Amino acid sequence: MEAIDFEAARRHMLERQLRPWEVNDERLLEVIARTPREDFVPAGWRSVAYADMNIPLGHGQVMLAPRLEARLVQALALDPEDKVLEIGTGSGYVTALLARLAAHVYSVEIVPELAEEARRRLAAQGVQNVTVEVGDA
Repeated sequence: MEAIDFEAARRHMLERQLRPWEVNDERLLEVIARTPREDFVPAGWRSVAYADMNIPLGHGQVMLAPRLEARLVQALALDPEDKVLEIGTGSGYVTALLARLAAHVYSVEIVPELAEEARRRLAAQGVQNVTVEVGDA
């Protein structure tokens, strides 16, 4: 099996998907460039972590396409001292982006398995300014 160059895939996503879709916040682009999306997708979907598509997470949930995630985060215009309430932790990828742009993220996930997996992924990335709670927001 051929190894995937995730670094090249991430650069391609930034230049071919995000910038053309008017994601132009340099602080956000830098955070995306150093956040390995492939570490947040289910194992069977790693090869398409940077594709312009939604990725199923199970439990009827999906990770949005990268350009949609980026536009949504950019629209928040976060400042480093902001505190964020995120409804739906999902894989934890957007949570990680938010945490690297704001002071703290409080995230609520209805599916316990997704919340636990997101906590694990966030910890593996060294993201500490996040509180993930299980609940129906």
